[in-house]
Amino acid sequence: MALLLPVKAGASDPKKKEPYALIYGTVWDPDGHPLYAVKVKVRRAEDKKARWELYSNHTGEFAQRVPTGKADYVVWADVKGYKLPSGKTLKPGSEVTVHIDGDERADIGLHLDW
Repeated sequence: MALLLPVKAGASDPKKKEPYALIYGTVWDPDGHPLYAVKVKVRRAEDKKARWELYSNHTGEFAQRVPTGKADYVVWADVKGYKLPSGKTLKPGSEVTVHIDGDERADIGLHLDW
């Protein structure tokens, strides 16, 4: 008889995710085109080394989950070894500082230089 009773959803769901904030952005070349496969690094402002590394997708976009709560993060593009089909060399643009207050999404753009 117990097998026929419905399971109460959410009671103690082991798959329940912790809340998070999201840093979402796009990597742009100096001409305003999105760039694919650029390494993006993210660190807390008080840290010296990157805590997360990821790559931009085919539309130049990337997304990194970070813990909720008040914190500042620094995001930058690492173009060391990155080769454009045209043969031009890219230089990293400015680092972007992102402030997170809670479980929110912060949208940014990383603009690279020649």
